[in-house]
Amino acid sequence: MSIKNTIDLTKLPSHIAIIMDGNGRWAQEKGQDRLYGHFHGVESVRNIVEGAAELGLKYLTLYAFSTENWDRPEQEVTGLMELLVETIRKEVPTLQKNNIRLHVIGATHLLPAYAQTALQEALNMTASATGLNLVMALSYSSRWELVNAIKQIALGVKNNQIEPEEIDHNTLQHYLSTSDFPDPELMIRTSGEFRISNFLLYQLAYAELYFTDTRWPDFRKENLYEAILDFQRRERRFGKTSSQVKV
Repeated sequence: MSIKNTIDLTKLPSHIAIIMDGNGRWAQEKGQDRLYGHFHGVESVRNIVEGAAELGLKYLTLYAFSTENWDRPEQEVTGLMELLVETIRKEVPTLQKNNIRLHVIGATHLLPAYAQTALQEALNMTASATGLNLVMALSYSSRWELVNAIKQIALGVKNNQIEPEEIDHNTLQHYLSTSDFPDPELMIRTSGEFRISNFLLYQLAYAELYFTDTRWPDFRKENLYEAILDFQRRERRFGKTSSQVKV
């Protein structure tokens, strides 16, 4: 019996964010090049998106490509961009069929023109979906996002559109690329690394963090269910005491 049946569907995290780590190491362990791992990681994306939609999850963010990843070998970056476009075009009909809406966050202007075109087509084709919101973080880093938000706020102050003394948490959140989404309640990182690698630094302030040794190409629905069950066993206090939370 799947552990899915033990999940309390009334207490699902509203938003799960995943750092999909370990594609390259998975491939190297099999004597293959890194792109082989990224290719097989696509199947994990498909499987996890399907599992999230089946559970009724509202938001799922996947860290697909960071701004730092541009510094990887040119062959790998080019291969990743081509794989991204191929995957998007192949998967859009499935997203539409399953009422999944695609979103993208990050410095997408840095992507090759052909990738930007494919992304925009996918965004347009899934814009009316009302089920799972699938957020792809592409050419994204949290420091880039925060600097960009601060620049926009500074410009607003300069143009007398924002009063400095009125700037608060809501102001900053409004200018983040995730302003339309709730903050993640659960962050999952695969492949045994214990860090968040410049991912949603502001938004993860009160998220529960879950780390697994499983490489991303091996991560499947059952692994997702285990992470959700672990989340449901935790006591979330948000700075309060345990007795306060239980009142």
